[in-house]
Amino acid sequence: MYKITNRNLHRDFAYFYVGLIIAFSFSGIILNHRQDWYPMDYTYESEEVAIALDASTTDISQEYIEAFSKEWDVEYDGHRVRDNTLRVYYKDNVILDVDMKTGNGLLEYKRKVPFIGHTMFLHKSTNSFWIWYSDIFGAAMLLIAITGMLIPNGKNGFKSRGWKFAVAGILFPLLFLILYA
Repeated sequence: MYKITNRNLHRDFAYFYVGLIIAFSFSGIILNHRQDWYPMDYTYESEEVAIALDASTTDISQEYIEAFSKEWDVEYDGHRVRDNTLRVYYKDNVILDVDMKTGNGLLEYKRKVPFIGHTMFLHKSTNSFWIWYSDIFGAAMLLIAITGMLIPNGKNGFKSRGWKFAVAGILFPLLFLILYA
């Protein structure tokens, strides 16, 4: 007969969510270092291009971009102008960056990094089903943390010394927020 105890709840929820714990751990670490390495995608092919831009930054339209993009066999998906750079997004993860002053640019064909890039997709997903599943996962992580604290008894238990570590673990991020946020 199955008896509901802190140890059993902790173990079973941890077993069930171990894959997601690992995936979110990897992607969370990588998101922390995305300025150095962003594996959502990598460039597998690139091509230097020169475009004769005769429009001002306010006159750039989808039609204008589609006209000079025909030679690359790509489908327009959006664009933006920032800091004198035109960035054009095409379907199938193709990106064009063009210097608005010179017309010189780089057309990049990108792919998602296997496994790691896919875990980041999960971490950043806005799909409503996945948001609910992630919320349930967050609640399960709370359950895992709480039941994990309550498993040990005696001199190493939460009441004896575990609460000190828990307070330190809570104070550290709070201190960081106060000093750096």
